[in-house]
Amino acid sequence: MTFHRISILGYGLLLVGLLLAPLLGAYPVFMMTLLCFALFASAFNLLLGYTGMLSFGHAAFFGGAAYVAGHAIKVWGLTPEVGLLLGTASGAVLGLIMGYLAIRRQGIYSTMITLALAQMLFFVCLQAPFTGGEDGLQGVPRGKLFGLLDLQSDLLMYYVALAVVVAAFLLIVRTIHSPFGQVLKAIKENEPRAISLGYDTNRFKLLAFVLSAALAGLAGSLKTLVLGFATLSDVHWSASGHVVLMTLVGGLGTLAGPLAGSTVVVLVENKIGELGYFLARLTGVEWFQTLGESVSIVTGLIFVVCVLAFRRGIMGEFVAWVTRRRAAAK
Repeated sequence: MTFHRISILGYGLLLVGLLLAPLLGAYPVFMMTLLCFALFASAFNLLLGYTGMLSFGHAAFFGGAAYVAGHAIKVWGLTPEVGLLLGTASGAVLGLIMGYLAIRRQGIYSTMITLALAQMLFFVCLQAPFTGGEDGLQGVPRGKLFGLLDLQSDLLMYYVALAVVVAAFLLIVRTIHSPFGQVLKAIKENEPRAISLGYDTNRFKLLAFVLSAALAGLAGSLKTLVLGFATLSDVHWSASGHVVLMTLVGGLGTLAGPLAGSTVVVLVENKIGELGYFLARLTGVEWFQTLGESVSIVTGLIFVVCVLAFRRGIMGEFVAWVTRRRAAAK
């Protein structure tokens, strides 16, 4: 079986698993949160993994769109689909502004520009009256999709969120395998050579930045719709660090990497306390009960282990292993 067929089979099994997850006892709200962060990480991977541009400001797109979508649905009374579209558009606009400034510099200077602009947006959200300040934007209703489907049902909301995330992921796949995506890969590998071939690399990088920001905005908007609130943590620099961590742990420059990385990080953040209590009962060591209070330490340890033992990330190492097996078989 070829690697392409293995990939299709794997994605097919994953989709079936996601479709059956709520019916098998998985908590729908947790699964929807996981889907939102998987989309967020996939959007970031499109920029760093395939274009080679590191952004420490993706929280601006994620959180900014979350506030816009939440305000549009709660205060303006717009339908959820319009709120999602406005949130995605706001992410794209922020990406256009930030990308236009960032692509004019290279390396660490470009990265610091994205971080500085993102922190500016954080302080705007802290002071602006419509964001709720430190309390955040609370009580965002889910409403009815297209005026017909009542999204108050967690099960129905889950399948709507799954459809949105799958559609966005397919867009990323199509982008990567398009001529546009091939140019992005060329820019990452050797930008001077791409320029010598006649490509306007700044234009391609800006388009990639806007697309990545729009998809990150969609993830943030969907998270607000699912959970009913948007907070300052969505626009804080730590959210940008989280998405970098998810991408690196899963595998930079791989389609499935962000999915695996976001799953690991979200599971650790939400289930580490339960795991600690289980280990404490199993071993009798009371220290394990404090794991729930040490999420950052555990997450940091996971990152260190991945950097030392899985430098390509989880899926990157898997792809490399399959490649070696195929080469040995020949």
